[in-house]
Amino acid sequence: MAYVRPVAIRPLSGVKRKKVWWTILKQQKYLFLMVITFVIWILIFKYIPLWGWTMAFQNYKPWKSFTQQEWVGFKYFIELFHDADFYRAMKNTIGISILSFIFGFPLPIILALFLNELRNLKFKRTVQTISYLPHFVSWVVVASIVFEMLSPSGIVNRLLMSLKFINTPIVFMAEPKYFWWIVVFSDIWKEIGWNSIIFLAAMAGIDPELYEAATIDGASRFKKMWYVTIPGIMSTIIVILIICIGNFINIGFERQFLLRTAATREAADVIDLYILNYGLGAGRFSFGTAAGVFKSIVSLVLLTFANHFSKKTTGYKII
Repeated sequence: MAYVRPVAIRPLSGVKRKKVWWTILKQQKYLFLMVITFVIWILIFKYIPLWGWTMAFQNYKPWKSFTQQEWVGFKYFIELFHDADFYRAMKNTIGISILSFIFGFPLPIILALFLNELRNLKFKRTVQTISYLPHFVSWVVVASIVFEMLSPSGIVNRLLMSLKFINTPIVFMAEPKYFWWIVVFSDIWKEIGWNSIIFLAAMAGIDPELYEAATIDGASRFKKMWYVTIPGIMSTIIVILIICIGNFINIGFERQFLLRTAATREAADVIDLYILNYGLGAGRFSFGTAAGVFKSIVSLVLLTFANHFSKKTTGYKII
């Protein structure tokens, strides 16, 4: 057998790399044009505002220029961690986030699985439309609906009384112990249909031959869901899971702000509302920025950990 001498592959020179790069750019110029708009948006609204983080380390005064600001180091971070209201806001944020994760993450997947199994296209499209519509309704309208449904004379109390579960109406919106649940399930009702779209799109990419093979093997519809559909969308599930973990304390304030009452105010204060009320609302711009920086750093740490853990355990990751 003749000996074949291995040929070393030389790396491309700088000039050749530039030629290859320009060739790819010309071939995919329309893709680059589509992406560049999004890149510009990211730079303007995500990266440039990071300059404002410097306010957390200053005794910021709006009427002074950047060079005239007084630098105070970690003063406002120390104040933040000595504030009892901050820990109450953190407790509410974590509590609502945990409930949202437990119930809000799997339900869109379950809905997508059931919708994918529907064979009557007309009924399927009707269910999809009904489940999508609440996403396009503003939280102001949703809050009004929730208040009406949970009022002492609302449909929920009337139903519970007719079923003999309660004897007198419950004032749900005046009970702090119910507030987290109200916020979580209001959000699930509003977003479950919309959140299921990405899973339905992932299911559409599964090879139909896998279902045919499972049918030949005698698999029931449930087993085909379990052994074909779910593994087929597992990469999508993992990516969405990582994003959810990264946004664990970044839950916003609109729901809590609109659904709270005077009686549930303490249960409604989350990190974003804390920043709005005790920072910007009180004119303490540096203090509010410090709280925002803390929230962003925690989100970044959670996202990095979730991404690394997913890569080690499942092989799936975002980047």
